[in-house]
Amino acid sequence: MYETLRVERDGNLTHLILNRPDSLNAMSRTLIRELGDFFHALHDDRDTRVVILRGAGRAFCAGLDLKEQGGDVSDGSIQGGLRGQRQVSELVMLMRRAPQPIIAAVHGAACGGGFALALAADVRIAGESARMNAAFIRIGLSACDVGVSYFLPRLVGASIASELLLTGNFIDAARAERTGLVSRVVPDAELDAAARAMADDMLRNSPLGLRLTKECLKLSIDAPSLEAAVAMEDRNQILAAQTADFREGVVAFLQKRPAKYGDR
Repeated sequence: MYETLRVERDGNLTHLILNRPDSLNAMSRTLIRELGDFFHALHDDRDTRVVILRGAGRAFCAGLDLKEQGGDVSDGSIQGGLRGQRQVSELVMLMRRAPQPIIAAVHGAACGGGFALALAADVRIAGESARMNAAFIRIGLSACDVGVSYFLPRLVGASIASELLLTGNFIDAARAERTGLVSRVVPDAELDAAARAMADDMLRNSPLGLRLTKECLKLSIDAPSLEAAVAMEDRNQILAAQTADFREGVVAFLQKRPAKYGDR
């Protein structure tokens, strides 16, 4: 049970909804804590195979709730500040470590910490109203926060990342699609259906195949060489080839029918 999140389970798909619509889903202390609890639990959640992350109401997430914090994110000490900072930044690390693919369905504002949550997802689909920015620099901080300086250049390249981070300017949905920041843009009314369709495409694949693919992509992005990436790919294929799901996948392909996977 959560105060600031809604969790809706539909078979092997879990919808995670940020549920503070009156504040544009700004990240309160409770929301940050509850997101941490949810993402921690994903590691051992064998029923959830794909997660769709979205915001309730008019926005995805407006970033840190500065009204609640009173403009201060710490207790006044360096130690307290670091604890508060790490509680937020840990969220994107937990998302990256989660074995399940995470699809961010972004509409309206995705600012600051909300931008970071979108970037940490494996796939981003945007509604036409989506507007994203690294808002941190607009309030006197560095734009490089909550993993943004890691994810953004890998998605859009160094030049566009530098522009967005050094200015704090918004990127709208159309440009986000052109730069590869999001996979596709759809009308807001079709956003949930588009995210669900993508999740269904993932769910037709084997549970182990999904998990190994996310893990390999994560490691390959930072791989020191082609050889290191290929070694991980080879290991994953040999592991997957030993499963009943692989045998079922081959038979289903030859019989021209959908596979019926069972392994978790």
